[in-house]
Order: sequence, then structure tokens, then C-alpha cells
Amino acid sequence: MLLRLTWTIEVKEMEIAVVGPLEFTLGFQLAGVKNLYNPSSDEELSELLKSLLNQSEIGVVVVDNQDLNKLSDRLRLQLTESVTPTVLGIGTEEDNTLRESIKSALGVDLWK
Repeated sequence: MLLRLTWTIEVKEMEIAVVGPLEFTLGFQLAGVKNLYNPSSDEELSELLKSLLNQSEIGVVVVDNQDLNKLSDRLRLQLTESVTPTVLGIGTEEDNTLRESIKSALGVDLWK
């Protein structure tokens, strides 16, 4: 007797949103990203990120690391734990967030 199982996986297209100062978002604009946000205050930044977390069409939110550091601990934790959208903090200065996350998850510092 042969048993056949089939699965149907629906793939949903999602968009990228980029949040930060104009000089940060410019490269993403040149690469074709359309959802660019340049908040003018820390309060506007917080409200914008909360809003993006609730938009089902956004799959990835790229944020300037310097802006992430301005947020409350509670909102930073919410962004860190978000699966969809995934929030990525990037910047020009050295950042140990990824290193510390891997070290915490594996118990090993892979950079040594």
C-alpha cells in the first residue's frame, strides 16, 4: 500500500521598509526600495516603527542602528522579537548585536 501526502505552501510576497535619516535611506532608494521613511523626531520614529510592525505587507524593516539606540527598551525588545516583519538594525559603526545574539543562542563566541 502506497500512501501519498501532498502539501500546498502559499508564498506571500512582502515588501521591505527602510527607516532612518535621508543619507541612510538613499542607497536603498537607488536599489529600488519604495517604502522609505525619514522620521524627523524620536517620537515620530517610535510611532512609525509600531505602525510598521502591524502592517501585514511588510516583511523586513531595515533601521539605522543609531535610531534603534534611541528607542525605549520595551520597543527595542518588541522589534528584536518580531518574526514578521523581521527588523534588521544596520549601520556604519561596529555593532556587536549579531555577535551577542549568536553567543547567547549557541553559548560560543564564533568570532574568537
